[in-house]
Amino acid sequence: EDPSLERHFKGHRDAVTSVDFSLNKKQLASGSMDSSVMIWSMRPQIRAYHFVGHKDAVMCVQFSPSGHLVASGSRDKTVRLWIPSVKGESTAFKAHTATVRSVHFSSDGQSFVTASDDKTVKVWTVHRQKFLFSLSQHINWVRCARFSPDGRLIVSASDDKTVKLWDKTSRECIHSFCEHGGFVNHVDFHPSGTCIAAAGTDNTVKVWDVRMNRLLQHYQGNAVVNSLSFHPSGNYLVTASNDSTLKILDLIEGRLLYTLHGHQGPATCVAFSRTGDLFASGGSDEQVMVWKTNFDAADYDDVLKTQKPSMIVDGAQPTPQSEMDCGVHVKKTRTQEPGRNQVQQEETETALANTLEHIMGQLDILTQTVSILEQRLTLTEDKLKECLENQQKIIQSKMS
Repeated sequence: EDPSLERHFKGHRDAVTSVDFSLNKKQLASGSMDSSVMIWSMRPQIRAYHFVGHKDAVMCVQFSPSGHLVASGSRDKTVRLWIPSVKGESTAFKAHTATVRSVHFSSDGQSFVTASDDKTVKVWTVHRQKFLFSLSQHINWVRCARFSPDGRLIVSASDDKTVKLWDKTSRECIHSFCEHGGFVNHVDFHPSGTCIAAAGTDNTVKVWDVRMNRLLQHYQGNAVVNSLSFHPSGNYLVTASNDSTLKILDLIEGRLLYTLHGHQGPATCVAFSRTGDLFASGGSDEQVMVWKTNFDAADYDDVLKTQKPSMIVDGAQPTPQSEMDCGVHVKKTRTQEPGRNQVQQEETETALANTLEHIMGQLDILTQTVSILEQRLTLTEDKLKECLENQQKIIQSKMS
C-alpha cells in the first residue's frame, strides 16, 4: 500500500525547518523560521502548544529519548530545552557564536550534540546543563551532527562538502568522506550504527559503511535534498527535496519506492516516528504533514524472509551479505513456542524498561525545575541588589 496523508497541521507563520515525533507518538514537535516551536497533539481535539522564547528563526527541534524534553536550536545562537507542557518553560544555553543548525540527543538522553555556522560541533550534558567539548575541523558552516546509536561516534555534515566521523571519547576525527559535489545538508546514522546516509545540494543521497569507510549506495535525484530519515527497521530511507517531493528509498533493493507530492514549494524536513508507522514532513509552505507509512507492515515480513542470516559454521567466516547490508533486518525466528520463563523474562524486561523510562523522565523534569528555580533566584538576587543600591543612594542623598 502507498503511504497516505494522515494529518495536516497549520499554525506556523513561516517556513517549517524541522520536525520530530515523541517516543509515544502522542506529540509532534516542529520548528520554524517564525522563531517559534510548536508541539502538536496527535489526538484531534487537543490544541497545539506554541512556544515563544527564541529571538530569531528556529532551525532544529528534537524530543529527548524519554519525550519529557524538547531541544531547539536557533539563529539567535542559543539552544533551548523545553518541557512540552502548557506552560512551555525553557532554559537557554548560550551555545555558539553563530546560528545553531542542528541539535541531537544521545540515545541515553544524557548529552546532546549541536552543529553551527561557527564551523564547530559541540557536545553538552543535559542534566548539569554544561558544555563539554568542541570538535572543530570543518572549514565552513556545519549543518548537521548526530550521535551513533551506541553514543560512541558523532557524524557531522558541512558546507565544506565533507562528512566527518568523530570518536566521542578521543575527540579525534576518524575519517572525512569527501565524495559530495556540493554542501552537505543532512546526515544520520543507520539504526544499526554501521552506516551513515548524507543528503546534499548536489541532488544526491549517499550511504557509506563506517566500518570500512566505503561508499555503499548513491542515489541521484533531480533537486537539492534537504533532509533524510531512516526507517527504524533500517530498510528504508525517506528524503525531503527542493522539488517539493518526499521520496522513499528501498535500501535493500537500492531503488526508489515512492514519490510523494504534498507540499507547495520546497520540502525542508522529514522524520520517521520511533516505531516507523508514521512519518512527518515540513515545508517552506508553512505546513506540517503527517503520513501513514502503510508499506512497512507487509514489507517487513517479506524483507525478513528473503534476508538469510549469514551463519558461522564450525568457525568458518560468514558468507558476505548483499552490498547494502548494515548487519540489520535479520530477525531471530524461534522454532519452538517460547516457554513460560521466556514470556516472564520479557515481561520483566518490559517492566524494567518502563520504570527506567519513567525515572529518566522524572530526572528531566527535575533538571528543568531546578534550572528554572536558579533563573528565578538570579532574578530575585538582581532585584535585591537593585533595592540595596537604591537605599544607599537615598541615604547618601539625605546625608548630603
